[in-house]
Amino acid sequence: MKIFITGASGFIGGSIAAHLVRAGHQVRGLIRKPEHSAELQRLGIEPVIGTLDDRELLIAEAKAADAVINAASSDHEGAVKALIDGLAGSGKPFLHTSGSSIVGDASGGEAGEARIYHEDALPEPTADKAARVAIDQLVLDAAQQNIRSAVLCNTLIYGHGAVPGSASVQLPRLVRQAQKSGVVRHVGSGGNIWSNVHIDDVAELYRLALEKTPAGTFYFVESGEASFRDMSAAIARVMKLGEQDWPLEEAQKVWGYEMASYGLGSNSRVRGERARKLLGWQPKRSSVIDWIEHDMM
Repeated sequence: MKIFITGASGFIGGSIAAHLVRAGHQVRGLIRKPEHSAELQRLGIEPVIGTLDDRELLIAEAKAADAVINAASSDHEGAVKALIDGLAGSGKPFLHTSGSSIVGDASGGEAGEARIYHEDALPEPTADKAARVAIDQLVLDAAQQNIRSAVLCNTLIYGHGAVPGSASVQLPRLVRQAQKSGVVRHVGSGGNIWSNVHIDDVAELYRLALEKTPAGTFYFVESGEASFRDMSAAIARVMKLGEQDWPLEEAQKVWGYEMASYGLGSNSRVRGERARKLLGWQPKRSSVIDWIEHDMM
């Protein structure tokens, strides 16, 4: 299969692209910086230089490919519309990457209600997340244009990426902050809980979805959960540092509103049943704490 993927030099996109190459697919990957070309070529990925604002390029790549994966941004409406326009009427798969902060409660690092969400009972989005949810719906509605579209809504992803220098969003921020300050900090008491999944299991799910997903399907991608207090404690043990509660207002000064309030300071507990039932997905890793203690450093 000829696959076009955006975000090919990133943690998620690069790992998916490399996994697909190993599975025998031909992969073209969108990257912004030409200096990343050699690394992609080493992984067997053909680089395409451009940005998500290059509408005509995205349309052309979508038309030429057998399948398209958007792994560059969950929030770029223009790119999603361009890819849909390029795929309209083709019956080809289109996988869009979203994130489970869409159900985050911005609890300030506290356990709060810590409600668990399921794929068939999503809440109305908060004002902060309405735009992302609208893009997810745009992708799902593309099924009406004879596109085999799906939204893969990832939880906290851990593991090492295929592209050197790429990193996941959440845990590396805790590590970098600890390296700078000498103490591992979590937002509030760290009682907030996130579902999580290993990057290798994510990549395999994308492969399965390309082959099998029904059109217009939404997936939560998860294989376990942990509180930030437990994850930061595991990081502290590995780094041989102390740990510390951090008021939300202070965390926002370092990590910004979005990351501190949602990425690191909310509860995001979900259950992903469809990938297992519809696609036969069987994740191999289920403990982020075990990964932190044995594989992170």
